[in-house]
Amino acid sequence: MSTAQSLRLLQCYSKPGTFRYGPGAIRQFSLSVLREGYKFVNAQELPTDMKSITDRAANTLLWTELFRGLGMTMSYLFREPATINYPFEKGPLSPRFRGEHALRRYPNGEERCIACKLCEAVCPAQAITIEAETRADGSRRTTRYDIDMTKCIYCGFCQEACPVDAIVERPRSLHASLLV
Repeated sequence: MSTAQSLRLLQCYSKPGTFRYGPGAIRQFSLSVLREGYKFVNAQELPTDMKSITDRAANTLLWTELFRGLGMTMSYLFREPATINYPFEKGPLSPRFRGEHALRRYPNGEERCIACKLCEAVCPAQAITIEAETRADGSRRTTRYDIDMTKCIYCGFCQEACPVDAIVERPRSLHASLLV
């Protein structure tokens, strides 16, 4: 038995003396019509003019959005703070961080730099200046090695180009803050 047929039978049996089928057998269910025998408690007529409808919608949206915003604020109140007290506290540094440049030396105190000038050639900002002279044994040594930190873009090309690992970028951000 289909749903429509069961509703028709229910309608027919609920009204005594009615046993007919067809389009007029089932009344339309409507809540806008007052029915006999029902008592409406606190039935409010909602205003239908445009001003009161917009006022009610604006009031509802105001309070829902207000509570949503307060809820978001409260969720951030109990999270870990995103800021630190910088000079006294240091944040975590990435292992790939490139900071201040340093020239390394051999354990006996001699400089590693062989004045090949590869770092000077590869520097895109032309921040490195090297002057060299020849030693008595025929090898070259650096007499002046300057890095202009105001020009440096901290790309790390000089560190990669050095064949003897004489130049390294330390994780000190003293001069690296110029990038910000």
